[in-house]
Amino acid sequence: MLKDKVAIITGGARGIGRAIATEFIKNRAKVVVFDKFFPEDFEQYKNSVTGFGEITAKSVDITDFKATESAVDDILNEFGKVDILVNNAGITRDKLLLRMTEEDWDAVIAVNLKGAFNTTRAVARGMIKQKNGKIINISSVVGVMGNAGQANYSASKAGLIGFTKSVAKELAGRNITVNSVAPGFVITDMTAQLKEDQKKALLEIIPLKRGSQPEEVAGIVAFLASEKANYITGQVICVDGGMTM
Repeated sequence: MLKDKVAIITGGARGIGRAIATEFIKNRAKVVVFDKFFPEDFEQYKNSVTGFGEITAKSVDITDFKATESAVDDILNEFGKVDILVNNAGITRDKLLLRMTEEDWDAVIAVNLKGAFNTTRAVARGMIKQKNGKIINISSVVGVMGNAGQANYSASKAGLIGFTKSVAKELAGRNITVNSVAPGFVITDMTAQLKEDQKKALLEIIPLKRGSQPEEVAGIVAFLASEKANYITGQVICVDGGMTM
């Protein structure tokens, strides 16, 4: 489905990003993972998936405009193209508004929103030249419905939805689709930090009464990156068990 496509996945070293990388590799894509920090088990992970396709790890701070542009240039020099970009990198600094510091706000906006701008701008020129490309932004249901204690995270993810729709309109004439996937409660290391009462409260508002596995998000991303989704652009697809229904 993605044979020989070159895909950049930000924040692909763990969690949802790693699941997306795995799904792409199984579909024979050439995957480049951008991340700032790689966990100790990443080399072992790479070895476990290289039988399916290619995977390259690149240490990149996507909040740095010039560093991001340089990293994308390296990929273009090595592979000759970038077919797919998945803006998955994201962090949280959860606090109630009156306890949230300027640093908490700036850090989340820098990674979650500015990072997506930096990478998208860096790949856009090449995609426009080749008149083909897929960009998928990983937002969140809290970007749609908000959440107490996550004003910074919700704002960054809502901003990513607006960014998706605007860029989709700008690039559609060049056969480049831009879509957003908004996961709900996904079982990852990030959500493992939630307290049991927080998890229980979340499950109560999910009609399917469970969290999703990262692979369930990855499957939707792979579909949007494929030719089967050529006529879908500017959309937000919630993978949330019905939470925002």
